[in-house]
Amino acid sequence: MKILGILNITTDSFSDGGKYLAPLDALAHADRLLGEGADILDIGAASSHPDSSPVPPQTEIARLAAIVPALHDLGASLSIDSFSTPVQRWALEQGVDYLNDIHGFADPALYPDLAASSAKLIVMHMVQTEGAATRMDVPPDQILDRIVTFFEQRLNALVAAGIAQDRLILDPGMGFFLSTDPQTSLTVLGRLPELADVFGLPLLVSVSRKSFLKALSRQGEDASLAAEMFAARQGATYIRTHAPQPLQEGLKLLEELEPSRPQD
Repeated sequence: MKILGILNITTDSFSDGGKYLAPLDALAHADRLLGEGADILDIGAASSHPDSSPVPPQTEIARLAAIVPALHDLGASLSIDSFSTPVQRWALEQGVDYLNDIHGFADPALYPDLAASSAKLIVMHMVQTEGAATRMDVPPDQILDRIVTFFEQRLNALVAAGIAQDRLILDPGMGFFLSTDPQTSLTVLGRLPELADVFGLPLLVSVSRKSFLKALSRQGEDASLAAEMFAARQGATYIRTHAPQPLQEGLKLLEELEPSRPQD
């Protein structure tokens, strides 16, 4: 299991917009995330929730450039969360370890750069085909077919472009990336093993502080942790979270409890 610690250097992220925009604040938070057990820092310089404002690529790059060299010097494993092709190209030039794209690398013009790199690619599904998330209602009984069709098409395109399949990580999306209906996200969480069986690739899940959990529970971080632990039991091999320490401790406890679990 790999834990991605979320580092938002934005003005309007839904849970911590503006808190870590200043480079010194971002670096201090990065250090906290690593100290709490994050294996990878997932850095986003532009929000993608339904009420976010567009950010020009040059602004994204400037925000990232203010902290990425220092994080490299620390030896941190870095992921850049962006769906902007210029920003992704810049990130590849910096030698980051992961690229995380909410549209699953929709721009074929980037594929030669991706093929020439060694970065792992987090190929995310979302029901919108461009831009940030919007509020769409996709029924739970339709979502898995949509996800499978998307991944089949996108993986075929990426592999045909010379990108090794073992560099790919699949993220089915959660919350507004799937639907306004909380049950749609819950359905996907419950059917993660089917996605793993179909594609045979690592799965990443990001449920931390998502709106669908707030609709189901008032417990905030506790609800996020419960959903993350469930995702781990369902076969997720990467969890993206705002709170690495509780997740790391929970996973350790789960590992100790598993040998005593009654066998079916």
